[in-house]
Amino acid sequence: MALVTVSIGSNIQRDHHVRVCLDALAERFDALQISRVFESEPVGFEDGRNFYNLVAAFETQLGVGELQRWCKTLEYANGRRKDSPKYSPRTLDIDLLTVGDACGLVDGVALPRDEVDKHAFVLRPLAELLPDQRHPLNGQRYATLWARFAESELAHQQPLWPVDFVWQGRRISTAH
Repeated sequence: MALVTVSIGSNIQRDHHVRVCLDALAERFDALQISRVFESEPVGFEDGRNFYNLVAAFETQLGVGELQRWCKTLEYANGRRKDSPKYSPRTLDIDLLTVGDACGLVDGVALPRDEVDKHAFVLRPLAELLPDQRHPLNGQRYATLWARFAESELAHQQPLWPVDFVWQGRRISTAH
């Protein structure tokens, strides 16, 4: 079994699509771990709608290709269009961040995803959820990577903040 981490994002009907995604993940995979939910300004987007972002982790025996197809099927079932521009509003965006210690191109998917240590909306929830896990390429703990990132100029260009969020009747995130 491999520990898988995925980033989840939405800037269209954010609450609804994040809940739908978490429901689907919990139904498909056991022992789902979930970070807090963060609101962030869009990075690289012309449309100024803020995103909700979080990270989920789970164990599975599915291969990378199967995981990628499952994520894309869920995105498309929730209104994501295959022909939408890269930097455009999203109902649901699910990206494989890591699959165990896999590195390189696996089943057409680059692992670990290069956004892991470049975007606050990925690294902060990942570091809070799995602080002692290590980045598969550089071997550094996610908490260490986040601490370094948080002090950088890039962090000031990518503000994000936790939000109140309830899923399946329990509060998984608070604004404070």
